[in-house]
Amino acid sequence: MSPRPARRVALVTLGCSRNEVDSEELAARLAADGWDLVDDAADADAVLVNTCGFVEAAKKDSIDALLAADALRGPGDNGPGDGESGDDGPGGGATTGQATASGGPRAVVAVGCMAERYGRELADTLPEADAVLGFDAYPRISAHLDAVLAGSAPASHTPRDRRTLLPISPVERGDASRAAHSPHIPGHIQLPGGGRVLPSPDGRPAANSRPATDLADLADVAGRAEPAGEGAAGTGRRRLTSSPVVPLKLSSGCDRRCAFCAIPSFRGSHVSRRPEEVLAEAEWLAGQGARELVLVSENSTSYGKDLGDLRALEKLLPRLAAVPGIVRVRTVYLQPAELRPSLLEVLLTTPGLAPYLDLSFQHASPAVLRRMRRFGGSTDFLDLLRRARALLPDLGARSNVIVGFPGETDEDVDILVNFLEHADLDAVGVFGYSDEEGTEAAGMAGHVDPEEIESRRAEVTDLVEQLTAGRAERRIGTTVEVLVEEVAGGLGYGCAGHQQADADGSCTVRLPAGGPPGGVSVGDLVAARVVAAEGVDLIAEFTGVLDRAGAGLASAGSAGAGSVLPPIPDGVGPMDAVGHPSGVA
Repeated sequence: MSPRPARRVALVTLGCSRNEVDSEELAARLAADGWDLVDDAADADAVLVNTCGFVEAAKKDSIDALLAADALRGPGDNGPGDGESGDDGPGGGATTGQATASGGPRAVVAVGCMAERYGRELADTLPEADAVLGFDAYPRISAHLDAVLAGSAPASHTPRDRRTLLPISPVERGDASRAAHSPHIPGHIQLPGGGRVLPSPDGRPAANSRPATDLADLADVAGRAEPAGEGAAGTGRRRLTSSPVVPLKLSSGCDRRCAFCAIPSFRGSHVSRRPEEVLAEAEWLAGQGARELVLVSENSTSYGKDLGDLRALEKLLPRLAAVPGIVRVRTVYLQPAELRPSLLEVLLTTPGLAPYLDLSFQHASPAVLRRMRRFGGSTDFLDLLRRARALLPDLGARSNVIVGFPGETDEDVDILVNFLEHADLDAVGVFGYSDEEGTEAAGMAGHVDPEEIESRRAEVTDLVEQLTAGRAERRIGTTVEVLVEEVAGGLGYGCAGHQQADADGSCTVRLPAGGPPGGVSVGDLVAARVVAAEGVDLIAEFTGVLDRAGAGLASAGSAGAGSVLPPIPDGVGPMDAVGHPSGVA
């Protein structure tokens, strides 16, 4: 049999860090089936655009990325049937380039949230995309790309509300989500069994748990895994960047019914990953150079309810923080109404967890929050922050707020402003409301005029910039722990514990002339004294290295597992591979 010709693919990632994980799943599937991953879309046969479908601006960015990839085709090349290979598009994992002499990409394919949400409608209105594929196409992504290049693209799906695809009962849903013919949940990476059981915080083996995968086992399985593009039972993960800050999925989907949000309709109901899957992936990521794990989901505080243990996250976090090589674990997407006192205590008192709360307040007026189908208000939120700071006075706290929601009055805006003035948050995202089709809010009475929405957004944004800059200035004179992400020109760049990378500002560390003994490298955790602030960004003077990259793995028996986290080998199902703990021991 003649060898299959080389095929090149560029991955373009838009949107949130959850999409980054999904792209790395797709990359692993494609690499396992012989595709060469390229960084520049001008060098690819196919460009895979992982789209975002959250709000109008994100959807526009996704369409622009698809059009940019299409523009790279050679002259006269209108699709897979005519043209040669080439590459690139904008975004994570690939960058926009000029068409090469070989003719540019022959296929442009949309995946991700926007593709899942609109399916055939997007395909009909955007002929520049040769295929629009939903989440359930991911297990056979290689075969689908081959078909597109051969001129026989798979039909686009008709979107369905993915909340209807699994049982209503959370516990029943957890089992059903792992059945052979269940809907595909992107980023829920499943691993082969074997290796050692990670200990519980007291050092004893965890009860009711199956072994987590050892890095050496992962390296062994890599050579015998079923090709991911041909419908393997599980999937691996292939890192697309070398950043020491890496997202790790806790769960997917959401059971809340916020009136403004369409995400549950295309991401589905909440499904938690089993703790041993999360732990095994964390170990593998540490072996690949990860130093900070950012735990992502649609709603992290719901983790474990479908595993029969509402305190699953409280039990999992200390075990993640104990993974060799990991110096910081950060949990994001916390729902204030579900943040139990015991979970708050674990988040803010466990060594190795970031001194940080990412709290989705959305507003502070109780009346607006009720119309949003949310809970709480200014008094409740300030009390939550007070209790949090009693546990950890210098914690970082961030949130997002929406202004101009239907029915919002000037009095409601005043309540929000007063809350922000007293909350002392480190970072705040301010968004003007816009209708999302299919949501309850789109049909509500009392829509605010768009010009008034923009006026309110600008007013609150100006206030937030002043407040967060003042918060940063009050950190001058304090010592922060900075995870170094770049070193250049006598400076180290990264984030302190109260800063989430790419979201909450950053920290520039001035290194000593000639460098400290042993130098400073990407992935090092360093101590630095804050000497100045520019907005939310800090400038600090180096005082010492707290933990060097690679040092934590030296005694852990780390084996080089390569750059791909392998799938479950042929014949091993997800249930057999990781067991089914009744909770998290």
